[in-house]
Amino acid sequence: MRGAMDSGAMIRVQVRVNKAGRTATIDFSGTSPQQPDNLNAPAAVCKAAVLYVFRTLARDAIPLNAGCLRPLEILIPEGSLLNPRPPAAVVAGNVETSQHIVDALYGALGVQAAAQGTMNNFTFGNARHQYYETICGGTGAGADFDGADAVQSHMTNSRITDPEILEWRFPSGWSASPSAGAVAARVSARAAAAW
Repeated sequence: MRGAMDSGAMIRVQVRVNKAGRTATIDFSGTSPQQPDNLNAPAAVCKAAVLYVFRTLARDAIPLNAGCLRPLEILIPEGSLLNPRPPAAVVAGNVETSQHIVDALYGALGVQAAAQGTMNNFTFGNARHQYYETICGGTGAGADFDGADAVQSHMTNSRITDPEILEWRFPSGWSASPSAGAVAARVSARAAAAW
């Protein structure tokens, strides 16, 4: 399975499952080399995405600990987009690339179509006030289930601030966008000017 990022970088992954041994090998060979931009993801981010995907596939509720990784052999080429050498920039690796890793893994496993492929970071402010939010989007459909609209997905691992709180603090016109299937934010000129 391969997935292209907006930058053109590719995430390639092959998953080999040994059902009898209850193990799997996750091989990212062929993934693009580390990039000159900041979309590189440290190996820890890649491993976290692998752990997330495989935990979602477990039938039983299992504790989140290092033991979850024991049956998984994760191969990440050094010097790649998913295991860059210093001093590679990695700031967007967690918020953007991790989502693409999850999409590639679910695709390789035949579980579901790709989700939004981003954490949709939304920031605004000035020298005195700042605000940061991850805006929800959608998840991909599977063979026997529909995708979901207007939800946080995969590696985002956050809840959006209640719209009532945002409206109270920053009158902005938050609403669900039925055409896009995602939450859309519009900061009005009036609210921005009030800053």
